[in-house]
Amino acid sequence: MKFWSRPYPAESASESPMRPKERDIFEETYRVVAVENQSMTIQGVRSGKLLTIVNPSGPLTESEYPPGRLIALSDPLSPTPN
Repeated sequence: MKFWSRPYPAESASESPMRPKERDIFEETYRVVAVENQSMTIQGVRSGKLLTIVNPSGPLTESEYPPGRLIALSDPLSPTPN
């Protein structure tokens, strides 16, 4: 019986390619669920994840973001397209 060892170190679970990337939230479409003063609750269309966005610079209104509206999030750290 022969045993073969891997030529590379084993991957830990936190480094697994199966683990979602932190930036995946910017690749999903969301539906507005609720808007309250300075916060908005959205739900991922594909994932079903609920997120609450807080806007400290001013109030959010249902007229701007009506429930059911589809939105996408943009990554503030990515360069803006030309």
